[in-house]
Amino acid sequence: MINSVNQNIYNHFNSMPQYPVQNKTNKSPVWANFKTNRQQTDKDTTKASIFYINDVHGQNIRMERLLNAVNQFDTFTPSADVDKMKFASGDIMLGEDIKHLQVGNKFLNLGGFMANVLGNHECDEPTPEFVNIIKDKTYRLLGLNLNPTPDNPLRKYIEKSYIQEVNGNKYGVIGLVPTDLAAHVKVQEHIPGLNIETDFDKVLPELQQEVDKLREQGINKIIVLSHSGYRHDVQIAKNVTGVDIILGAHTHNLLEGIEKDVNLFTSKAGEPVIITQAGRDGKNFGILNVEFNKDGVITKAQNNLGVTDTYGRNLVARDIFEKILGKPERVGVIKSAEKYPQDAYGSENPHCDLIVDALRKELGTDIAVMNSANIRGQFEQGGIDTRDLAIISPFANKVAVVEASEAELVNAIRNRIKTSMASKSHRPGIVQVSGLKYKFTKSGELLSMTFVDKEGKETPIDINNPRTDKMYTVASDDYCINSEEMGLGLPHRYAKALKKFDHDKDVVVGNYIKHENQPLEVKSDGRIEVIDDTAEKQPESETKAAA
Repeated sequence: MINSVNQNIYNHFNSMPQYPVQNKTNKSPVWANFKTNRQQTDKDTTKASIFYINDVHGQNIRMERLLNAVNQFDTFTPSADVDKMKFASGDIMLGEDIKHLQVGNKFLNLGGFMANVLGNHECDEPTPEFVNIIKDKTYRLLGLNLNPTPDNPLRKYIEKSYIQEVNGNKYGVIGLVPTDLAAHVKVQEHIPGLNIETDFDKVLPELQQEVDKLREQGINKIIVLSHSGYRHDVQIAKNVTGVDIILGAHTHNLLEGIEKDVNLFTSKAGEPVIITQAGRDGKNFGILNVEFNKDGVITKAQNNLGVTDTYGRNLVARDIFEKILGKPERVGVIKSAEKYPQDAYGSENPHCDLIVDALRKELGTDIAVMNSANIRGQFEQGGIDTRDLAIISPFANKVAVVEASEAELVNAIRNRIKTSMASKSHRPGIVQVSGLKYKFTKSGELLSMTFVDKEGKETPIDINNPRTDKMYTVASDDYCINSEEMGLGLPHRYAKALKKFDHDKDVVVGNYIKHENQPLEVKSDGRIEVIDDTAEKQPESETKAAA
């Protein structure tokens, strides 16, 4: 069922603006109004409408909603001479739970997506298991900068590029996997034999060669499905001749509309190149409408984002997914929930608060921690079931209890703050905590930290001289404990873990909600405080100008 709010999308259609466009916030409808009067249409013009997604991260409830958006795209026809295509740019799957990966593959099949590029999270499972999941795929799986060994089972399923034909028009489609894939998979042993080119400067000429091969075959409209990240996509746009559209991913940017030098660039040949990206976790999808002239050059473009959660859940898909995942079990009720924070990587996240509080209480530890990027969904007011919990924290990492010293915890949290606040997106993200409070500046300096015992008594920690002999029991998951980039970076502590469990945090949180036996409120309590010191660090001239 499609919610009535989406019906309004079709009431009015605006003509596509002429290239170039500078429109930071595009408020026009999701679909453009392609003129239906063929006498007014240049016979040498090719019109295309592309439905695109990226970084859905295994959010299977949003997959159900996205399928209603896909169905709407399929059934709405702006005119008979429009080439409609559907592409995914990687990380549609996520986590170590094979059933959730199966759902991701089924989603791509049900949606009729033409191609997907291999993202880092498609490699969360060992290659043989992943290949077994995608054996029935109806989409093309792409990866130009992969060269699997002859004995690697993925070799049979991966392609560097292919030619997509729609209404007699031909498009070259190329896929790029992330050059930093190895840094974003939990188990390094999953990727040997893939032979990933990790130097992007070497990928660019390889991409140019692939574009040239397609152009030699008479293909002058080139689309790149890129899981390389925004910065690398800009490099492609500026340095590779012949690429028209880059459907991007990996860095979770939300690129709305068409804006020069943001997602509209000029190639070395003087031709427009458009970059898209629809954020993360399936919250948005995109519709890119373009017109090409007879030489395959974009002459008009319109890029709009749709909001996934305004669509109802596809009941057919829900039934299919439940046959894979099993029927969900209701665990309790959420009385109220704060809005998911805009800066989820660099501030307290109340949805994380509930999870780490559950870990601490259920496992009886002094402290609980998790990395900010681990949470990919959010709690919502109303009933909550095991399926909701599984997609809020979907990685299927294994819960563990370890001992860590005060010094180790202070240093780990300080390092995460420094690294995260140094990046514009605040990735990889600060450490979310229970049993601790801490304060830091936007410039990345840890200011103070306090231990909070189970009775609520607060004991200040000397962050300049943290004790190496003061030990705490810590609940978290194996990835956060072991990963230096994403969490504590304490593999030696994990090796001597007090307890290891064979399930993720969702099981612990479900038990916690059941044991509370009352509606819960999801709200921040100030355990993590961010001080804005950026104005103090401005040059004197800038401060005076601002005043």
